[in-house]
Amino acid sequence: MNKQQQLIELLKSYQSVAVAFSGGVDSSVLAKATQIALGDKAIAITAVSELITTNEISDAKKVAKLIGIKHELFTVDDLADKKFTCNDKMRCYHCHINRFKLLEDFCQKNNYNYLLEGSNEDDKGDYRPGMLALKEFKLTKSPFLELHITKDEIRQMAKDWNLPVWNKPSSACLASRLIYGLDVTPERLNQVAKAENILHKFLQGQIRVRHHGDLARIEVETNEVPKLFTNPLRDLIHKEFQKLGFKFITVDLIGYQKGSNNITLK
Repeated sequence: MNKQQQLIELLKSYQSVAVAFSGGVDSSVLAKATQIALGDKAIAITAVSELITTNEISDAKKVAKLIGIKHELFTVDDLADKKFTCNDKMRCYHCHINRFKLLEDFCQKNNYNYLLEGSNEDDKGDYRPGMLALKEFKLTKSPFLELHITKDEIRQMAKDWNLPVWNKPSSACLASRLIYGLDVTPERLNQVAKAENILHKFLQGQIRVRHHGDLARIEVETNEVPKLFTNPLRDLIHKEFQKLGFKFITVDLIGYQKGSNNITLK
């Protein structure tokens, strides 16, 4: 059997599941596979939070409808946990503990045997304290990890199943944009979301605005970097970012780096 067939057979063995669903390529492939394997015995559940943009929630709804899987939203108050908002190096751990407790409670109340999440083989190479939290939950399964499925293999499955997210850039919650030690607040999350929306109007590919307090550090694909130094775009970005409250606007010359804030931990 190929990886796709192995995945579907594994999911069949779970009998009934809920999928932690963001609408990204990983969770979309997982949701599609569970829909194929289990039909109406599978449901996708999406957290609504200040850490997630309204565009991402809208996209998740559209993808779930396309897949044909049942879909529910639930609201999470991530910012109520001071262990999370203090934004230390274990921020993702605290977030996952809070969220997956709620998700497993949902499974138990609605008679789903397991909760599935989309960590994949490539995630093992990055600093991910959130993955440590998953080990503390009895009902949570990570099928991609169990079958050693990589990101490229997931994208190929998405392409095979005609999912429009097959080439969607990876994303992370808005809190990941804040440098460690900078408290997570609604105002800072809003700054980042609005700043990235501005850049998305003019640039392609991966885009991050890293929040260093008064300073914004822009990360884009390396081939897009020169555009940031060309007027009128340069002056427009400077003006609009200052309106958002940033005093200094900088460009990271290396370009986009996955989890670049983790460099400060080394």
